[in-house]
Amino acid sequence: MPRLTGARAFTVVVLAFLVTMVGTTLPTPLYGLYQDEIGFSLTTITVVFATYAFGVLAALLLFGRWSDAIGRRPLLLAGLTISLTSDLVFLVADATWLLLVARAVSGVSAGIYVGTATAAVLEAAPERWRARAPLVATVANIGGLGLGPVVAAGLVDVFPWPLHLTFVVHAVAALLVLGLLTRVPETVEVSPGARPRLQRPLVPASARTTFIGAGIAGFAGFAVSGLFTAVSPRFVAEAVDSPSPLVSVSVVFALFASSVVAQVLLHRLPTDPGVNLGCSLLFVGLVLFTFSLSERSLWLMLVAGVVAGAGQGIAFSKGLAAVLARVASHERAGTTSAFFVVAYVAISVPVIGSGIASDHWGLDPTGIAFSVAAAVLAALALVTLVVDQRRSAASIG
Repeated sequence: MPRLTGARAFTVVVLAFLVTMVGTTLPTPLYGLYQDEIGFSLTTITVVFATYAFGVLAALLLFGRWSDAIGRRPLLLAGLTISLTSDLVFLVADATWLLLVARAVSGVSAGIYVGTATAAVLEAAPERWRARAPLVATVANIGGLGLGPVVAAGLVDVFPWPLHLTFVVHAVAALLVLGLLTRVPETVEVSPGARPRLQRPLVPASARTTFIGAGIAGFAGFAVSGLFTAVSPRFVAEAVDSPSPLVSVSVVFALFASSVVAQVLLHRLPTDPGVNLGCSLLFVGLVLFTFSLSERSLWLMLVAGVVAGAGQGIAFSKGLAAVLARVASHERAGTTSAFFVVAYVAISVPVIGSGIASDHWGLDPTGIAFSVAAAVLAALALVTLVVDQRRSAASIG
């Protein structure tokens, strides 16, 4: 079978990235159904969700640099195969421990793709797409996260077999793309005798103040993304009587869609003003979300999701760019790894804490407290970054 080259190979790599990331958020509208079927608390839902983040962290640390040693293609094939494996585990999941296994496996697939697929998209891009390849990678990554809940909710809304059909559809899509991916050539030259090694997080002294500010913003943004993805259907159910599956995931879709759109529209914005704008929008979005919970207003939740999503997307992308601008090229891999470790710790630990708190004090009070805390972090990040920017400007002057 002939190899795919040029625009076709580029399209397949992007599709593989998209399909893998869609698979990671498919369970969002299904947690309530699993809760009814298996029987567990809100804390368990957040633990099941956070298990995904632990899988991502493990994959980042274990496999983050492997594609540099053995090539992008083997890791892309492995990551998509692991994503398919998570579908199979979900199909037989009739107990909480199986949901935990499925989410952990899904996290490993995402952790492999976060770095490997981003690099592969940039390298496989035809010349006319080279300048836009980073945006394409962002859309595939964050857009896939946003599409997952919508695809699952649409299938649940229209068709029977709600806890199984979603994963059958995704498994079929993964198999088709996997077949195409075997025909894509390697995008990086592999050195003979190169061996894979662990990804060691490392932040050089020259970038530490910037890293602290950007890391705080990234922590707040990813914590919000984690909370929205894990329990936003429950927040919607508090505001709307018996919402449809599509309505129940509307807030999390608004968050991810806004994140993608903001990054696409503002990708030319300079790094420092961009990260400051991102932190400011994240702060405003979280304040709005606090009010939406106290008022139990769906439309205000959607507005908050749009504003916070834009802030999260800009703060993360520009924050990482600001950090990488202050390190040498040979230090970028370790610094990027450290940044993603902060981000995925934010998805897991605070979300589990919010689940435990919700079981004790209620969903809305916990959501309000969580939003206020994240807003304070966004404001702290903004102050830290502005101080660092002024110090850098003074040293240059």
